[in-house]
Amino acid sequence: MKLKHLSPEMSSESKGQDDLSFKDSLEGDDQYSPPSRIRLEDEKESSTIFKEEANDQCIPYPRIHLEPQEKPNTNFKQFVMKKLQKSCQCSPTKAKNMIFDFLPVLRWLPKYQLKKNILGDVMSGLIVGILLVPQSIAYSLLAGQEPVYGLYTSFFASIIYFLFGTSRHISVGIFGVLCLMIGEVVDRELLKAGYDTAHIPPSSGMVSNESTLLNQESDRICDRSCYAITVGSTVTFMAGVYQVAMGFFQVGFVSVYLSDALLSGFVTGASFTILTSQAKYLLGLSLPRSNGVGSLITTWIHIFKNIHKTNLCDLITSLLCLLVLVPTKELNEHFKSKLKAPIPTELIVVVAATLASHFGKLNEKYSTSIAGHIPTGFLPPKAPDWNLIPNVAVDAIAISIIGFAITVSLSEMFAKKHGYAVKANQEMYAIGFCNIIPSFFHCFTTSAALAKTLVKESTGCQTQISGVVTALVLLLVLLVIAPLFYSLQKSVLGVITIVNLRGALCKFKDLPKMWKVSRMDTVIWFVTMLSSALISTEIGLLVGVCFSMFCVILRTQKPKSSLLGLVKESEIFESTSAYKNLWTKPGIKIFRFVAPLYYINKEYFKSALYKKTLNPVLVEAAQKKAAKKKIRKEIATLSRIQDEVSVQLSHDPLEFHTVVIDCSAVQFLDTAGINTLKEAFGSHRRYVGRGSGIMPADLTLCAKWTFRRKMREEIINCVNNPDARC
Repeated sequence: MKLKHLSPEMSSESKGQDDLSFKDSLEGDDQYSPPSRIRLEDEKESSTIFKEEANDQCIPYPRIHLEPQEKPNTNFKQFVMKKLQKSCQCSPTKAKNMIFDFLPVLRWLPKYQLKKNILGDVMSGLIVGILLVPQSIAYSLLAGQEPVYGLYTSFFASIIYFLFGTSRHISVGIFGVLCLMIGEVVDRELLKAGYDTAHIPPSSGMVSNESTLLNQESDRICDRSCYAITVGSTVTFMAGVYQVAMGFFQVGFVSVYLSDALLSGFVTGASFTILTSQAKYLLGLSLPRSNGVGSLITTWIHIFKNIHKTNLCDLITSLLCLLVLVPTKELNEHFKSKLKAPIPTELIVVVAATLASHFGKLNEKYSTSIAGHIPTGFLPPKAPDWNLIPNVAVDAIAISIIGFAITVSLSEMFAKKHGYAVKANQEMYAIGFCNIIPSFFHCFTTSAALAKTLVKESTGCQTQISGVVTALVLLLVLLVIAPLFYSLQKSVLGVITIVNLRGALCKFKDLPKMWKVSRMDTVIWFVTMLSSALISTEIGLLVGVCFSMFCVILRTQKPKSSLLGLVKESEIFESTSAYKNLWTKPGIKIFRFVAPLYYINKEYFKSALYKKTLNPVLVEAAQKKAAKKKIRKEIATLSRIQDEVSVQLSHDPLEFHTVVIDCSAVQFLDTAGINTLKEAFGSHRRYVGRGSGIMPADLTLCAKWTFRRKMREEIINCVNNPDARC
């Protein structure tokens, strides 16, 4: 008996789609998106199989013949020349659009509605600027820099994003995780250059006689602080170059490998490292920063070894600041819907602590560590140290990816919330130039920051004008107010940094909800968090990405498979393991495999198929065993007959005769998957061919295939031709 032909659904369903080239389908240009339910076609032949009582004989179908559309035979040279001609054509309109796309401010600023937007922009800009002053000074310590460089960084980032950015709401400036990564690179390079990383740098304008370095590009002496910002600006320059290059080559797809769970776990893990690095300031200890694998554990070991050297004045100041900042932050969060603007507690604490330290002369009496002299104005521009680029080029890769991933994700999130569009490619340009240009002005890496963006949005921000107002506040501080922070204790800055980690550390409260939604995402979060905290930030990010990809592979290695049944009075099929009231046609089993069929899960596909339907090898072995028993019985009862007894297989009817493989959820196949299907066809056919009077176990494919025409014809030939080798 011949096996049944392929279902006509492959020829009648979506004719326009099936006419596409199989080569394009294999490459993923026309992949099929699996529906949650399968509907039979309206043809009589298909519906009568499942709804009407039919004979035991299979209904024959005509052979399918598909003619692929032919593509024009264009060689590579012609293709490249055509693309170059198209991209190199220039017209006034095209040039204008290119300039406007590169500088979005030229497009939206002339249309700015002054009366409608100016109040919200000014209010939000003032508040964010006030919050940025203490945070910029505090995060400078995290990046291993003097306080003035943090103010420079926030100022230039606000101005440049105003020119290049497309998001109206995000706040671009200093971000704690990036400052941590910059600080690790700076400390490593300082150690290589012979500087003592535990040494507290002197105030700006003074030169340390203990450790100096001759700058090869100029005749002046470069002290520890000078070399630290040189390293930081060089890393920032390289990170910006990478980001602009990613925007130019449109490789923003890299960010899709950084899932929300992965980014959240990475930020939380890095927050533990940030907390650890700031603990020495809270205790008033002078310790070197630990770098490399296990730096978190090493730092805590150093802290506990030197705990007896704790400065009591710094410790008491830290506790008092914590007692003020933590409850006030909670009140701001709790009453944010009622408050028109958050209470600037950080600025109040900084002013009060500076006054107390200055008039109480805490530095002279108790040797507390203070911020020191913060100069006014701007330092002359200086190019990054090109000789340092080979040392920091690799470190800048992770920094650039984290920076643009956070910026693009926040931009798209707030744009969707407020109903406007952002250009992800332009956002990469914007954040890249926010790093390249400031690197010549003694700045370090920036990106969007969620906490400040939320403040900016909640205080009435309407457009990027808010960033200009923020820059003006910082400019006022740089030109006039900065020297007044001379007596500010570093323990206060450490407390501000730690308190701003609340959002990341509070992610633990969301874990039960995340576990209920997706256990796999929760595991990814934990793995990334632990590796980022216990190993290092860069390795932790790499481990998180690799583990996330492994989880994707794991999901396709053992996917869901089930038998389907028909919902009564409909043409909808659902899983029999999920629903009770499903009707199945006697003698027919429909098997669904919800995953691509490729070399990783081919064995699982066969085992699942045979387990839920029929294993030809086991059935054949059982029939041989039954045949032997029958022969022995016949010999015992008919011993006088000497003729040879012909061996015949059992005629016990099988519980089903047709297997339908639902491939609607099989997104792609490779050669191993195709060979697995051919093997399944061949094993069933060989088994059927050895019997007599047994209904053939047929395999019918009711799906749209996504592989090359030659491979497709092999499957069809294997099913329809009993003499073919499979």
